[in-house]
Amino acid sequence: MPSNRRSLLWPGLLISILLLAALVVFFREVHHLEEPVEPLEYRTLNKAARSPRIAARQDPAAPSPLPSISISLQLIEVPKLELASQFLRIWRVSGLNMCGALREAGIDMSEWKAASMRNRSYECYFQRIYERDEVRPLSSTFVKVRGDEMGGILDIRAKIIGPTTDAQGRLAPAVLRIFEIIVKQACWRDFEDTLASIQNLRNVEYERFGSYLSFTREASSANIFNFVLGLKATSSSQVKTKTYFSTERWLQMPAVLPRTSSTVSARKRPYEPALNDGASTRHDPGSSRNCG
Repeated sequence: MPSNRRSLLWPGLLISILLLAALVVFFREVHHLEEPVEPLEYRTLNKAARSPRIAARQDPAAPSPLPSISISLQLIEVPKLELASQFLRIWRVSGLNMCGALREAGIDMSEWKAASMRNRSYECYFQRIYERDEVRPLSSTFVKVRGDEMGGILDIRAKIIGPTTDAQGRLAPAVLRIFEIIVKQACWRDFEDTLASIQNLRNVEYERFGSYLSFTREASSANIFNFVLGLKATSSSQVKTKTYFSTERWLQMPAVLPRTSSTVSARKRPYEPALNDGASTRHDPGSSRNCG
């Protein structure tokens, strides 16, 4: 009898454990059915709302994708115009001062002013007719300095009709003086050699380093001479350099950045040359130190 009891104890214990487990599962299912059923759309929205939160979590150990970069002021500062003459042929005299230098030499140049009320170009000129017939001058001298309202020179032109010469056929000193002043005031010393050809009334066409001078006899008349002096950037390096120093290519420096004293003083100058056709700096037209 005792052995029979022990053999029935283990099956009974197993059945009890299975019943207990079944009761636990049953009550858990009943509790789940009693909870309110969440509509499908709400479950979808909740799942979508949880996804951005998970995506927004960043690993604190990961580096920042956009590190802060400090930009040096020298990288955005406008090029200094006073340095342009070291790399580019420029006018180193304003139109106003060129006219003043010619006037001081006794050449009756007009005042530097607008060509007309509706024209923004500026000029000064000189014309003297020594002899003429009923139709046109037979002997005259004409000079014009042409530029813009900022004082920058575009070009200088002259025409001589029936020039006065000496016994050797050389141009009269009074007329030659005009070309001497123009060339020396431009401070292009390599152009001074052309004055000898002009004095002897020989054709000369000289172009160098982005500028040109022309003194030629007209084909229609052997007694008429034309003179032109101006800027002409032809090579690619000259064009690139002129573009770099052009103030029109640079934006104004932001107000939050500190401005250097040279930048502030440059903005206060009444005459700041444009570099579209040339540039210049203010100076006394009668001083030879301006070409240094």
